[in-house]
Amino acid sequence: MTFATLGLIEPLLRSLETLGYQTPTPVQAQAIPAVLAGRDLMAAAQTGTGKTAGFALPLLQLLAMEGPKVTANSVRALILVPTRELAEQVHEAVRQYAENLPLSTYAVYGGVSINPQMMKLRKGVDLLVATPGRLLDLFRQNALKFNQLQTLVLDEADRMLDLGFSEELGNIYKALPKKRQTLLFSATFSDAIRTLAGQMLNDPLSIEVSPRNVAANTVKQWVVTVDKKRKPELFIHLLRKGKWKQVLVFAKTRNGVDALVEKLQGLGINADGIHGDKPQATRQRALDRFKSSEVQILVATDVAARGLDIEDLPLVVNFDLPIVAEDYIHRIGRTGRAGATGQAISLVCADEVNLLSAIETLTRQTLPRQMEHDFEPEHRVPDTDASGQVVKKPKKPKKPKTSSSGKRNLGKWVESGEASAPEPSIKPVRKVPVFNTGPRKRKP
Repeated sequence: MTFATLGLIEPLLRSLETLGYQTPTPVQAQAIPAVLAGRDLMAAAQTGTGKTAGFALPLLQLLAMEGPKVTANSVRALILVPTRELAEQVHEAVRQYAENLPLSTYAVYGGVSINPQMMKLRKGVDLLVATPGRLLDLFRQNALKFNQLQTLVLDEADRMLDLGFSEELGNIYKALPKKRQTLLFSATFSDAIRTLAGQMLNDPLSIEVSPRNVAANTVKQWVVTVDKKRKPELFIHLLRKGKWKQVLVFAKTRNGVDALVEKLQGLGINADGIHGDKPQATRQRALDRFKSSEVQILVATDVAARGLDIEDLPLVVNFDLPIVAEDYIHRIGRTGRAGATGQAISLVCADEVNLLSAIETLTRQTLPRQMEHDFEPEHRVPDTDASGQVVKKPKKPKKPKTSSSGKRNLGKWVESGEASAPEPSIKPVRKVPVFNTGPRKRKP
C-alpha cells in the first residue's frame, strides 16, 4: 500500500516524498480514507505510530479541495491539543505537509503575548492549532470566529476530555457550529472517555490498530526498587554506570524537577528542566537544546508526556511514577518511536506501590523488577501483578522468645537440654498451734 492508493492528491504526495514517508502506518491507512469520506472518527493507536499525519493529511486535502476562501478572523479547521509543546510540534508537521498547498496555518497557545496572535488572525487562517485556554481568550476578545469551521480535531483526546479541560471544552463547543466533522485521536481511551466522546460525535467510525492502553512493544520496560530518599543518588549512579548520553526524565512535581536539575548541574552534568511555571520561550529553548543533544538530561513534568517527537530518543526514566496510569504509556512513548527501540526505567519506592499496580493493570503486564547493589530498599516494595492486586506475602511465624538461660519458652512447656528447673519455692503456710485448756480425754 502507498499513500497514493489512499486517495491523497499530488501536492501532498510531493511533501511526503520530501519528508521521506514511504508507506502508510496502520492508523494512517485506516484513518485517511475515513476522514476524506467526511466521517466522524475516534482513533486509538500507540504513540509514535503516525497519528498526526493520519488526521492532518486528509484534513489539508479537504481544505484545499472544498469550501470557500477563509474570511477575516475566521478559521476553517481547528486542532485542539493539551500543551504548548504539542501545539508547536503538531503545527510544524502540518506546515511541512502543506508546503505545496495554498493554505494558511498557525498555532496559538498561552505563555506568550496574545497581541501578535490577534494580528495574525486578522486575515483568517485555514487551519489553526490551539490550546483551549488561549483559544477561548482569542474568541472572547473577538479575534476569532467559528462560523466557517468545517472540522474539529481533538489530539490526545483522553487528556482533552479529562476533567481539567472539561469547562474550557464546554465553552468552546457552545461556540462551534453544530454541523461539523469531529475527529478524536489518542493513544489511550478510558471507558468513561469513550462514553463522553460518543455523545459528541455523529455516527463515528472507531479505529483501533493496537490493543487498548498497551505500550509499544519496541520499548523495554523495567522497575528498580529503591527508598524514596535515595532516588537522586540512584539515578546518578545509573547514569554513570550506563553511560547514558540522552535521557528524558519525568518527575511528579515542578519542585521535583527543579531540585533534580539543580543537583545534576551541581555535579557538572548538563541538565535542564521544563514545567508549567516556566515561560514558554524558556521551555521551548530547553526542548530544542535537548533535541539537538546540547543538553544531556531533560527533566520534565507530564507537560512533556504527550505527543513530543524526539528523534531516536534511547531512554526514558520515570523518576516518579505518574498519578494517572495512562500517562505512563504516553511518557514511555517518547522512546521506541517509528519502529525504533527504546528503554523505560521506573524508580519505584514503597509509597508508589498502588500507582505501580494501576499501571500494570492498565497495560496488562507485570513489570520486571531489579534491585541495584548498595541501593536495596529498607522499605520493601510489595509485589504486584497485572490483576491490580498488591500481593502480600504471608507473615513468617514469630520465633519463640529465648530466655537468658538459653531456654525457649513454649507456653506451658519448657524445652532445654538440661533438666527442667524446679518449680519456684512456695512459702509454707504457717500452722498456728491450738491450745486446749480442758482435761485431756483418753482414747477408749
